[in-house]
Amino acid sequence: MRTVLPATLVAAVTVTALTAWAAGGNAQTAEVTFLGAPVGVETIARGNVLYAESCASCHGIELEGQPDWRRRLDNGRMPAPPHDADGHTWHHADRQLFTITKHGLGAILPGYDSDMPAFGELLSDEEIAAVLAYIKSTWPERERGFQAEVTAGDTGGT
Repeated sequence: MRTVLPATLVAAVTVTALTAWAAGGNAQTAEVTFLGAPVGVETIARGNVLYAESCASCHGIELEGQPDWRRRLDNGRMPAPPHDADGHTWHHADRQLFTITKHGLGAILPGYDSDMPAFGELLSDEEIAAVLAYIKSTWPERERGFQAEVTAGDTGGT
């Protein structure tokens, strides 16, 4: 029989691990922000759990994306891209990432057909922000800094 750990236990273990990781001086914990506001380690840990539950089945548990993610599938759609530094998520402002996650790609690219669902009915705004903060926390400092500049320069357009 398979044992399933409750989400609260997973979250508690994740918070403990991230806190220890941050205390160890890991550079990737330095100043993770969302829309310019600092994000705490508890929010990042919650985002990790939510990512595992809602995103990892397509984007990969290690944020690696689907194989051959730059090549169209037979149905004309694109595979799920990675959210690690090898992907392009860090090229986009927080507001755009939030909009895509909440409303789907069609919200910024009208008529674009994608396998990614809109998560606005499944996750709260705070949960979406936590997932995005978790993703950002995994990026190296260079990518996180670039993305922070893009976000700071975002005037609300897509």
